[in-house]
Amino acid sequence: MPGLLLRDGRPWNTGGPADLLVSGGVIAEVGPGIAPGDAEVVELGGRLVLPGLVEAHCHLDKTLYGGPWRPHSAGPALADRIADERLRRAELGLPDPARVSALLETMAAAGTTHVRTHTDVHSGTGLTGVEVVRDTAARLAGRITVEQVAFPQSGILTNPGTAALLEEAIKLGLDAVGGIDPAGLDRDPVRHLDVVFGLAERHGVRIDLHLHDPGSLGVFELELIIERTRAAGLAGRVTVSHAYALGEADAATQDRLAAGLAEAGITITTAAVFDFPVPPVKKLRAAGVNVACGHDDIRDLWSPYGSGDLLDRAMHLAYRSTFRRDEDIELALEAVTYGGASALGLAGYGLTEGAPADLVVLDAETPAHAVVTRPPRDLVVKAGHIVHRSGALSVPAGR
Repeated sequence: MPGLLLRDGRPWNTGGPADLLVSGGVIAEVGPGIAPGDAEVVELGGRLVLPGLVEAHCHLDKTLYGGPWRPHSAGPALADRIADERLRRAELGLPDPARVSALLETMAAAGTTHVRTHTDVHSGTGLTGVEVVRDTAARLAGRITVEQVAFPQSGILTNPGTAALLEEAIKLGLDAVGGIDPAGLDRDPVRHLDVVFGLAERHGVRIDLHLHDPGSLGVFELELIIERTRAAGLAGRVTVSHAYALGEADAATQDRLAAGLAEAGITITTAAVFDFPVPPVKKLRAAGVNVACGHDDIRDLWSPYGSGDLLDRAMHLAYRSTFRRDEDIELALEAVTYGGASALGLAGYGLTEGAPADLVVLDAETPAHAVVTRPPRDLVVKAGHIVHRSGALSVPAGR
């Protein structure tokens, strides 16, 4: 199969203009003046080239994206949103394959090549969400890759039978097991983490825990997760999403937790939504902690907001973090690229020779400029195949 030569691009972090030759689904060569051979040639005209964007935290099974407008109906508390969703899921036909597909198509066109989604698993829905997301993602496999987390939205201990359902979901091929507020929701952090870490160790899957609990309670839970991760030898395989307590802790506590998270190899994923505390991204990265980012809820019963464009999310993260300097704004871009790739364990990710050819091309002066302005995606390449091309790059320049 002929390859693809992207001529005269500006790959992020390569230090200047370069061509990228794609062959066999990987980046075969990066450098100036590459001979195209029989490859299709696309002239980039000096455009910026990013690796495929990585959505590290969303909920595809809940989305209403692309359907009729549904006014938000839940109360302000976390428990209100859980209850409202459980009440209205059947009424609205959730999970809806058409809505899931619409959102994934939008994500792919905006340059997202990998998605981690948290799919509800509990007695009320069983494994329906897992199956719908799996089947829908399979139909779009050439455009976008979807990883599912078995997610106990309503708790584990407070909903008998959920632990068994989580295990069933993992046996269907899910990539990770989740948890949620081991103390605040399930009222027993030790037993909750026993279940989650036990499943991960038995089945060799990753862990991604929602942690909304604030204050000293949330700090205590982070300490427990750090301790468990070290003891289980799961460095690089555990993520804590949201971690609001980390964002609101005092500086000394943040420093202590950052050191512990880095040593244990735990990723912190944030969505920077509403006015909820945002983890101290700059401090975490300086300490060596991996930071990822995602939308969280996208136009569903939890939130009417969300575009599916990860550059929007990166902009929100940079803005909420009060980042103004280019090097700081790039930390937000890193979170929706390299940080997400590390959280998902994507081997070889990046813009170097031998890396999977998942690429995004856009017209921006610098990476920080791309985050601030969120320009249209002129070209998106997934596994070496063009999955989106705008009118700006509609005609190959030659062969």
